[in-house]
Amino acid sequence: MKRLAVKIRKKRGPAPTGKGAQIQVRLQPDDLSAVDSWIAEQDKAPTRPEAIRTLMRRGLRANPKG
Repeated sequence: MKRLAVKIRKKRGPAPTGKGAQIQVRLQPDDLSAVDSWIAEQDKAPTRPEAIRTLMRRGLRANPKG
């Protein structure tokens, strides 16, 4: 019997940790454009999810009481 080569596709992004809550966020076009502009300004461009996490953390640190 002839052996077949199987290609294993690598998954994108970091390996899941199974920790944390997954949420979905719907952004208006102007908000998404602002996030994409911020990403483009970075030396090492983060992914959109990482950019949103970073911006959220910065916003919470800057004004923790809302």
